[in-house]
Amino acid sequence: MTNHFCDFKNADVILAIGSNNAENHPVTMAWVEEARAKGGKYIVVDPRFTRSAALADIYAPLRSGTDLAFYGGLMKYIMDNDLWQKEYVTNYTNAAFLVNPGFKFDEADGLFSGWDEATRSYGTDTWAYQVASEVPWDTSATGPFAWMTAPGVPAFTPLVNKIAKKDMTLQDPNCVWQLMQKHYARYTPELVTSVTGCPQDKLLEVYEAFAATGAPEKSGTILYAMGQTQHTNGSQNVRAMAVVQLLLGNIGVAGGGINALRGEANVQGSTDMGVLSNSLPAYMNAPTEAKHMKLRDWLQVETIAAGYWSNKPKFFISALKEIYGPYATAENDYAYDMLPKLNKINHTHIGIFESISSGIIKGMLCWGQNPAVGGPNAVFERKMLGKLDWLVAVDLWETETAGFWKAPGVDSASIQTEVYMLPAAAHFEKQGSIANSGRWIQWRYKAIQAPGEAMDDFEIMDALFRKLKAMYEADGGPNPEQLTKLYWPYETDGKPDITKVAMGINGYTVADDKLVKNFTLLKADGSTACGVWIYSGYYNNNDALADPTKQPTGSRVKEDPGGLGLYPKWSFSWPVNRRVVYNRASADVAGKPWNADKMLVAWDGTKWNHNDVPDFGFQVVAPDGTITPTPPNATAYIMNAEGTARLFAAGMKDGPLTEHYEPFESPAKNLINGGQSTPNLTFGSAKSVKPSDPKKYPIVCTTYRMTEHWQTGGMTRNIPWLAEAMPKMFVEMSLELAKEKGIANGDQVRVFNDRGDIEMMAMVTPRFKPFTIDGKTVHQVGMPWHWGYASGYATGAIANDLTPNVGDANSSIPEYKAYLVNVEKA
Repeated sequence: MTNHFCDFKNADVILAIGSNNAENHPVTMAWVEEARAKGGKYIVVDPRFTRSAALADIYAPLRSGTDLAFYGGLMKYIMDNDLWQKEYVTNYTNAAFLVNPGFKFDEADGLFSGWDEATRSYGTDTWAYQVASEVPWDTSATGPFAWMTAPGVPAFTPLVNKIAKKDMTLQDPNCVWQLMQKHYARYTPELVTSVTGCPQDKLLEVYEAFAATGAPEKSGTILYAMGQTQHTNGSQNVRAMAVVQLLLGNIGVAGGGINALRGEANVQGSTDMGVLSNSLPAYMNAPTEAKHMKLRDWLQVETIAAGYWSNKPKFFISALKEIYGPYATAENDYAYDMLPKLNKINHTHIGIFESISSGIIKGMLCWGQNPAVGGPNAVFERKMLGKLDWLVAVDLWETETAGFWKAPGVDSASIQTEVYMLPAAAHFEKQGSIANSGRWIQWRYKAIQAPGEAMDDFEIMDALFRKLKAMYEADGGPNPEQLTKLYWPYETDGKPDITKVAMGINGYTVADDKLVKNFTLLKADGSTACGVWIYSGYYNNNDALADPTKQPTGSRVKEDPGGLGLYPKWSFSWPVNRRVVYNRASADVAGKPWNADKMLVAWDGTKWNHNDVPDFGFQVVAPDGTITPTPPNATAYIMNAEGTARLFAAGMKDGPLTEHYEPFESPAKNLINGGQSTPNLTFGSAKSVKPSDPKKYPIVCTTYRMTEHWQTGGMTRNIPWLAEAMPKMFVEMSLELAKEKGIANGDQVRVFNDRGDIEMMAMVTPRFKPFTIDGKTVHQVGMPWHWGYASGYATGAIANDLTPNVGDANSSIPEYKAYLVNVEKA
């Protein structure tokens, strides 16, 4: 989230798309209702008339998997009707930047320039900016990068910053603004309606209401969740939301932003900690064999001489010092060689199960995960669990994954996998920090002792590490130092101590173990250690090391200076307790707020006033300690080398501009370009998945969650009152489809495709309506995915037996939200 839950009250318009927030994130509605009480509008765009839609001022239906057509039409509407925030777009985005004249998009085949059919990937040379000049690093004694030549800093040659050519009039045919206008000219309301099934009058009503927030004094926010991300174009969906908000000047302002509503309390925290396969903690790229075999390689490839990421060596070397402690020295390149390097194998969720299939992976620790229910093409994933030599399941109860060999129709005698079950503690049975959707890191306190032999995650991890270390010390093996040299100072009196982990995450000076106040004090010379640089400052009180209540993460002061819902002393928000990221963009180039009543930062002629921690270099500290305010400029996006946000993003694997493609499985032809689905899908040609025939399976299906249950149901189906509130798996369908199929409400029905065949109860409801797509009727149904066959008070069919294990080109996230099935009475 760029903003946070409390900030929703500041919005003039709230657009929930890909999020049923009233049902799945009900706490958000308190702030939505505050906005509405002040005259704000709440818009819900969803295939189904949800509990959120029932509360909305405007509801618009949309066929699953067509969000990019919707956004493309909205971009065209904003540009055509001159509703874009001109000063913001011209100065704070790359609209004026000139792109290589060789860049093009071919409508006939749906491909951008640079496509290589042999590798099924894009070369991006024609996506680059035209270069006006190059800025070398100034490493002189008084230069901004003097620290690079300090003793202990690894020698490397960083990338030179290339300054792009610009046309501030936005008239050059190769500037991003002109390329966008040309690209989205096809996305007419008529065409968008034909693709999405959203009636044109309703589509235009949404466009008009949300585009009105392009007025400088207005702000609009977008709330999204898995309905946007779990698609083969999920990354581009998020990109499109960002582009819309940049066109309207809605990023960095109170009541603005794009805000991901996380599926559970600590999903934000897990991604911050680098659980994604391509990421180290705090969103630094994991080393790869192709580009980063040596420390010098990593630093040269990943560091550029502009933007705040120019400090990346400080964060990275400090992270290595926390991982390997005293073993990490300048002489051994801070133990960089010990870090595993990613190879060409895909290590995301789908890739893991493909690797089991090919025999690469022999064992698995499944920690608080239940892929037997939650994974795409779950039938295939359960079969792969049966190919493992061993499986360790860490959970509260025996889940479907722990008991995959008990699945209906499985011959358990033929399965040789050794399964170990480790009983875990629930969230109220352990302490530690969590990061909510709004990036607020809060300390969670232990309420009760875990029952029986159950242990919390850190206790299990600590015991596992110490056992593995002892084994490697005794027996050696390949690269034993990866484990034997790990720094592990996380105990007190011989017992695991989670507060010691918090100290390592926050960062400290190596010489004296003093906690640093924040990441601005980290260095690249090995004198500081820090596990997660964006969290630095959340646990920084040296006077109360073992007392989380005295740390910023434990702060609970309910004060709101400025009245914008920032609550700066309630918990800690990364980075550096900033509540709204990119907040420099809340004021014009001269530093005057677009809306004085929603002031985040403001220049008064001599200094910056602020209600939030400024997201830019608003002051300069000289070597003698003199502090000089930095006068206003147009650098509002300090994490990008350009200093601006990107309407055109060359880093995307499937195109620098968003473009509609049909889902991997679709009942419709792509009407917007000559391609059908995204050309460089992940695993689209793998043996474990193939697209379903729309003639056999003409019905679009989507999955979703409910208030009464949580994720794969491991906790909630074992709670009697929740199982009683929502006891049965069901498929939701329209009155029209039910009539066509001869199905009555409550009937037992089959939902099936080439991957699976499951039975459940029919919920016949007007909440789904048929779509008219290219003049033809297309039905859509929906299924919650909380049920499974394991013991509990409520069991039922597994919705993900039918979903395809095909992934987004950028992230490999599976497509759970738009695939094909057929339905008939059982």
